Amino acid sequence: MQLSVIILNYNVRYFLEQCVLSVQKALVGIEGEIIVVDNFSADSSCDMMKLRFPNVRLIENKANLGFPKGNNIGVDEAKGKYICILNPDTVVAEDTFQKVLAFAESKSDLGIVGCKLIDGTGNFLPECKRGTPTPWVAFTKIFGLYKLFPKSGFFNKYYAQHLSENQTGKVDILVGAFMVMKRDLYLEVGGFDENCFMYSDDIDLSYTVLKSGKSNYYFHETSVIHYKGESTVRDGTYMKRFREAMHFFYKKHFGGSFVFDVFMRIGAFLFAILKKQQQQQIVSKPDEYMLFSFNESMKGKLEKQLQKKVSQAADINENALFSQENSKGDRREIVLDNSSFSFKEIIGFLEKNKNKGFTFKIIPDKARFMIGSNSSNDRGEIIVLQNSDLKDS
Repeated sequence: MQLSVIILNYNVRYFLEQCVLSVQKALVGIEGEIIVVDNFSADSSCDMMKLRFPNVRLIENKANLGFPKGNNIGVDEAKGKYICILNPDTVVAEDTFQKVLAFAESKSDLGIVGCKLIDGTGNFLPECKRGTPTPWVAFTKIFGLYKLFPKSGFFNKYYAQHLSENQTGKVDILVGAFMVMKRDLYLEVGGFDENCFMYSDDIDLSYTVLKSGKSNYYFHETSVIHYKGESTVRDGTYMKRFREAMHFFYKKHFGGSFVFDVFMRIGAFLFAILKKQQQQQIVSKPDEYMLFSFNESMKGKLEKQLQKKVSQAADINENALFSQENSKGDRREIVLDNSSFSFKEIIGFLEKNKNKGFTFKIIPDKARFMIGSNSSNDRGEIIVLQNSDLKDS
């Protein structure tokens, strides 16, 4: 078997459904498997998996075992030459795995491959390629020096700014939302360290692979949506665990440092203030929904469900989009019907139309909900559509 995709889920039922659907489409033509490990979700995640994806391997843990152990359980059951560690709040394009596997096969020193990640608004997520967070690198991140001197190798290591977002190359650290590597290598280095509950696990694994003599790569030729933070509420508990996780990583690999711990405490404090300010910036409800779909009956059904004006575009292209703009300054949300457009087309559309005043939602193929995120700082939004309204779609 060529590829095993491991998806660890915790209480994100709707994001999981869209993710598994996108992975199924991306595995067409690839000898692969999907393994969903559920960390004792209290929502209907497992029921949904059994009804919609009965042929997908589902492992139901009886407790929340954390990110490292949950993924290790999935990898233990995997049969693929390669594994992909994938967050449930992601959407992959139909050709993502084909491109990444071809790239992986071309590298003799392969460690881990990561790819270009974007948020629900189409904007690049810089954390998908990073440098090793030494005390100095952490300092440049905490105090924003990487922004002031983006071209300086002395200051720009945290987000691996020696590479642009559209440039493939070697990096130190990749994000656990999307990691592809050989299963044998994963087992050789011990997988995710189960002594860390979450947050520094991807940094630890990336760095451990580097120390084994392999090279990690950022691959820019495919984009994956990562809605960010869907499994995590960024509260005081989050900040405590994040600081503990970074302390764990530095103590494990560098012997510990009082200076580093001080940096992390300062960073945690500043981060908490920033997140509180960002979460207060609530995006208002849209004045109008623009539906992109070839399904003629979908428009009327959405009008009834959302009780908003729904305008319909024939296809996904910038001319169709711009032709329906107005000068009133109304906020418009673009609803993209996955039964009419591929995930690859939708991802490309988000990237082309980012930062133009629109927000985006996706109706996954044969799903009963709209899903998306208006900001990478907040949890996403799900609008459940009534079955009676969509029964013919």
